Amino acid sequence: MAPVPPDYVIGPGDEIRIRVWGQVNFQINATVDRAGEVFIAQVGPVHVAGLPLADLADHLRSAIDRVYHNFDLTADVGQIRAIQVYVAGEARRPGVYTVSSLSTLVDTIFTSGGPSVQGSMRHIQLRRASGAVNEFDLYSLLINGDKSKDVKLESGDVIFIPPVGPQAAVIGSIRNPGIYELAAGESLASLLAAAGGVSSIAAEARISVERIENHRERHAMELAYDDASLATPVSDADVIRVYSIVPRYAKTVILRGNTANPGRFAWHEGMHVSDLIPDKESLITRNYWWKRARLGLPGPDEVDAPAQSAASGIQSLTADQRAGGSTLASAQASASTPRSGAVGQRTEIRELAPEIDWDYAVIERIQTDTLSTSILPFDLGQLVLQHNPAQDLELLPGDVVSIFSQADFKVPIAHQTKEIRLDGEFAHAGVYTALPGETLRQLVQRAGGLTPDSYLYGSELTRETVRAVQQARIDEYVHTVSMQIQRSNLQMAASSAASAQDIAGSAAAQSDEQEMLASLRQVRATGRLVLRFTPESHGIEAVPDIPVEDGDRFTVPPLPSSVNVVGAVYDQNSFVFVRGGHAGTYLHYSGGPTRDADRSHEFIIRANGDVVSREKTTGFWSSDFDRLSIHPGDSVVVPQKAIKGSAVRAIVDWSQMFSQFALGAAALSVLK
Repeated sequence: MAPVPPDYVIGPGDEIRIRVWGQVNFQINATVDRAGEVFIAQVGPVHVAGLPLADLADHLRSAIDRVYHNFDLTADVGQIRAIQVYVAGEARRPGVYTVSSLSTLVDTIFTSGGPSVQGSMRHIQLRRASGAVNEFDLYSLLINGDKSKDVKLESGDVIFIPPVGPQAAVIGSIRNPGIYELAAGESLASLLAAAGGVSSIAAEARISVERIENHRERHAMELAYDDASLATPVSDADVIRVYSIVPRYAKTVILRGNTANPGRFAWHEGMHVSDLIPDKESLITRNYWWKRARLGLPGPDEVDAPAQSAASGIQSLTADQRAGGSTLASAQASASTPRSGAVGQRTEIRELAPEIDWDYAVIERIQTDTLSTSILPFDLGQLVLQHNPAQDLELLPGDVVSIFSQADFKVPIAHQTKEIRLDGEFAHAGVYTALPGETLRQLVQRAGGLTPDSYLYGSELTRETVRAVQQARIDEYVHTVSMQIQRSNLQMAASSAASAQDIAGSAAAQSDEQEMLASLRQVRATGRLVLRFTPESHGIEAVPDIPVEDGDRFTVPPLPSSVNVVGAVYDQNSFVFVRGGHAGTYLHYSGGPTRDADRSHEFIIRANGDVVSREKTTGFWSSDFDRLSIHPGDSVVVPQKAIKGSAVRAIVDWSQMFSQFALGAAALSVLK
């Protein structure tokens, strides 16, 4: 609670706390009655209304001194009275307010929510029985912090907020753009000051003013940013626009793209591209260094410190090779060294930054005579690595130099840095950087070749470009299926002959179809490129001599000892490979097909990715599917029968017919 000021005027309803000590001792809390008096025992009523708090103690002392002598006292206000005031006009919440007798005009304005959108903030009036007492400008408080014209309220006061007066809008490069109410004769300078002044990027050359003349037409005028123009009076509905400076950098060139320090640099006479890119290290991005710095930090599940250290060294080696690009001698030298992960944790060799495009960089330049943009390409590798002066182009003010990476443009495959992962039965499995023109067979040979346990028939080559094509085909197929389902549902809905059972069955089918589509949309392509290996394929000479691509992963497993049988069989399981065994042999091991099995669509997934179906082995009289040879790693799949909607409908119709026939037969027996 705020302290009561000394000039507070005592009135009816106030509580007075009186403490007397000396020849007589007593303490009372007396409330001022409607007559303006407080009652003190042995002294009688004492009139205190209208006294300021600063004179209350002396007034009470003189009254008590008529009865007692040799005493001292203190007097203050305990609980102050409440008063009623009225807020009228264009206020957000007009009405009657009961406030403290200490409240002022500003306190009540904020209590009532202040002026509404249609209310004036510059001509708020305080009215009493004698008429207007004060006019308060709320801008002086909100903008300048001036509260000097604030007054205390009395019971019955009326705070009147008139409609808003003339207004003007200030937009553009101003600190507080908005619509402001104008004071009488307000100048442009005072309005800009009320808006917080112009910003630091304002162009102090001219100011635009849009004005309506005589409520008929609008016209625009421009004023210079000087004292004479800033003294121009502002009219109602004016729109003042403060322009900002043109975002043009004088004597500046811009370096952007795959560099360590992109940004704006000061231009000087005779400046060339080599001044912006002094060496190849300036092309290594900061993001690369941040990622490399985090290679040595263990994750939450990594507790093997020596293993983490080894992994960090391997990945740092990879980063060093990739930072300089495929044309650097260090990358070429280290490409023949295999890199593997640390024991005890999963370590991945990954690209820390996009490869630099050494063949292409450009200068964007605006021609001063036509203001058209021209592109001047140059060979970045010739400039930075071989210091060819013919590629060191001269720069002009305003030039933009762009350095690209291989992620921006598809560079020729011979210039790409290709990282290939060899997993499984290799003499030195790991991640390798392919040499220019190197094939898969040559890379495997450089990795030390295959181990005696390698099983090329079950190997797998995954490729990112193949995965992208496969995924596009899958998405296209899902879209086609979705369109077919929608057309089928529309035809069913448009059919007037559909029965209630057909509609119910269609609704259930639609639910199943949506679940099927949701499952299909979750399918992701593997990117596997099927290699034409045979069970007898063995040795380095059997590896296809095909070009490798960046991101290829060649996995050669050891010779498996099992064959898988899945689908509608009694025992879905993996069985030990038996030399000379056939498809029927392993179907027999699994208990054979179940009653729901679709024998006509059985198929085998070979370990090399080939698929052999029963339909391909069925002749005119018999099938050779059960006599097909099975190799280690093969999988025999027996699908289940699919019940089509028409078949379900036929079953329902036949059951209804038989039930009706049974009812008819029962009725005949009763009649007999």
